[in-house]
Amino acid sequence: MHDIQDAAPLTKTVYIGGAGNTRRIAIGGRHPVTIQTMWKEGIAPVLAGSDALSSIIRKIHELQSLGCDILRFAVPDMASADALIQIADATDMPLVADIHFDYRLALRCLEGNVAKIRINPGNIGSREKTAAVVNRCKDKGAAIRIGVNTGSLPQDIARRVFAGEISRAQGLCDTALREAAVFDELGFDQVVVSMKASSVAETIEANTLFASKCDIPLHIGVTEAGPLIGGVVKSTLAFSALLSRGIGATVRVSLSASPENEVITAREILRETGMRSGGVRIVSCPRCGRDGFDVHGFVNRWQNKLLSLDKDITVAVMGCVVNGPGEGKHADIGITGANGKVMIFKHGKIVRTVAQKDADNVFEEELSTL
Repeated sequence: MHDIQDAAPLTKTVYIGGAGNTRRIAIGGRHPVTIQTMWKEGIAPVLAGSDALSSIIRKIHELQSLGCDILRFAVPDMASADALIQIADATDMPLVADIHFDYRLALRCLEGNVAKIRINPGNIGSREKTAAVVNRCKDKGAAIRIGVNTGSLPQDIARRVFAGEISRAQGLCDTALREAAVFDELGFDQVVVSMKASSVAETIEANTLFASKCDIPLHIGVTEAGPLIGGVVKSTLAFSALLSRGIGATVRVSLSASPENEVITAREILRETGMRSGGVRIVSCPRCGRDGFDVHGFVNRWQNKLLSLDKDITVAVMGCVVNGPGEGKHADIGITGANGKVMIFKHGKIVRTVAQKDADNVFEEELSTL
């Protein structure tokens, strides 16, 4: 782990998973920062036949291979709860049920191997309903994530924010502390907190405030971060600032893009902040008028396949001989092209020169020798 993380005050450790065939994952303490994403489609069609379930399980396996540790699903109705139980039985990835308003959905999900419930006690209803969810989680060994965002502040705190008495970040922190106290009173400590704003500054401030007051592990993210480019920028800035202070036990990059892109972005941020190491690293040139090889096309075809490999290597994809073997000489393997030919190189030395039509097959052959 990164030295800064080692020097940070320890949070509690929260365990999720472990029931049935589900992997058990530790969040917080000195455990590695985990990566999460969220399923972006409805799951009720699973109940109509096995094809939908098989398709979801294949996609889950792809997300796992890219580095996803935990996957969250929206559960807006009882059909979705029933579907999530089936999905949880068919994968070893810890799954999270995202519940709003109806506590009975949480209780139903907990009849299966769902590993964690994401709720906001403020919109679940009475304390008795929250207690019912907590008691079922205790029985099942499941965890709870308290999710707070700027649109879900209690009325009294929202009024103080509107009046300018406290910042929105302070409002997020105060709300999270209030709701965490409910679980403490109920004798339940397998709790993770998230406080998300669409503002990078507010996200950093809220999480920093909370970390100074409480030892509950934090799930960090910028909510409604935006489309791919803007969302990557916001998430990178927020995560870098927080992780460098040892704040953040699990992360989700929220993008108006695919779950795969969320996982890949989180993986790269964790690598560059020193929180993860190993795996395949892809370096590629931006392309220019000297272009002799279709860098963009090759990266699009190969990115997910490369990142899913269990190899600790660097792969260089270069557009021409100027920045091919020379600039990519640090790479374990690379590919470039010129004059209708494609060259495969290893550690800066060309090992194969082939026709463009054979590029993918030959690259795969050479990759398999590493």
